[in-house]
Amino acid sequence: MVRGEIYFMDLTPRSGSEQMGRRPGIVVSHNAFSENARWRSVTIVPITSAKRWQMPSPTTVLFAKGECNLPKACSALAHQVTTLDKSKIIGPAVGRLTSSKMAEVETALRNYLML
Repeated sequence: MVRGEIYFMDLTPRSGSEQMGRRPGIVVSHNAFSENARWRSVTIVPITSAKRWQMPSPTTVLFAKGECNLPKACSALAHQVTTLDKSKIIGPAVGRLTSSKMAEVETALRNYLML
């Protein structure tokens, strides 16, 4: 599991306005944590295909259908960044962000976290 890879994951249970269900997400935690077998969690930015998020904003990153092997036009939601147990990852990586797309995600995270 490497920073910038996209995996499908099971985001249940969740509550309120949190992204939930089976969906892709981008690994954003440091590789040193992901590669350590004793470290059981990973930090991700969830991805949604909901139309209401298909517009530019300081905390979203837009993807075209097929980009990074994503099946639909969608958006990464940096304002929904979350940490979850690695057991919630489903299957192998489905894609990987380019360095320029990862830079967009990092900018969106900085915008959200005010770093």
